[in-house]
Amino acid sequence: MTTSKDILCYAIRHNGDWTAIARAIHSQEPAVPVFCQYPCVTFLDPEYPACFRKLRYPPWILFYQGDLQLLNGPAAAVVGSRDASRKALDNTARIVRCLKDRYVIVSGLARGVDARAHTEALDKSTIGILGCGIDRIYPRDNSLLFSRMREDHLILSEYPPGTPPLPRHFPWRNRLIAAAADLLVVTEAREKAARCIRWTKRSHSRFPYGVSRRNSEMRAIWDAIG
Repeated sequence: MTTSKDILCYAIRHNGDWTAIARAIHSQEPAVPVFCQYPCVTFLDPEYPACFRKLRYPPWILFYQGDLQLLNGPAAAVVGSRDASRKALDNTARIVRCLKDRYVIVSGLARGVDARAHTEALDKSTIGILGCGIDRIYPRDNSLLFSRMREDHLILSEYPPGTPPLPRHFPWRNRLIAAAADLLVVTEAREKAARCIRWTKRSHSRFPYGVSRRNSEMRAIWDAIG
């Protein structure tokens, strides 16, 4: 029978690859004891966050720093472009100020909209979900933000420590951002990202609100957040 220690071994051995870990579990691949300096929780553990269990592909393991209990309350994901316009950054700040008293703010700890969303929520609660190991500060210019969130909020990843931020990790990571949130707000995104957001909506039954420079769309988000 597979144990939590086996899943930790598989995750490290296979660099967090979901399919490879699934195969290892199915075939009962031999496992050896491994050490991880960071807290982690597996799908087999009772403290595993309920919001991820309903996913079609729930993460087998989560490595984290901070307060895992933040995943148990109402949450709003605020995401958008890394190369955000000034207007998008200003809108992000305004939206987070409206939401943060009622929701934990979830984002991806990237530069641009993500960093602004987390920063505006530091006086309340915020969660950063990564596409690399939690020991990898990416991008480097978010190092102070990482430090604050590790100590007072929550950062987590399904990838083991040392895993680099490979491009394919980020679209896969986005399913966790959607699953963790009751509300998804996209303040600015390019067409390729928009297609990914529509896929997230279909696959996870979340409704994404888009905010642009047009006043009618701005009113939609204000109505949505009450």
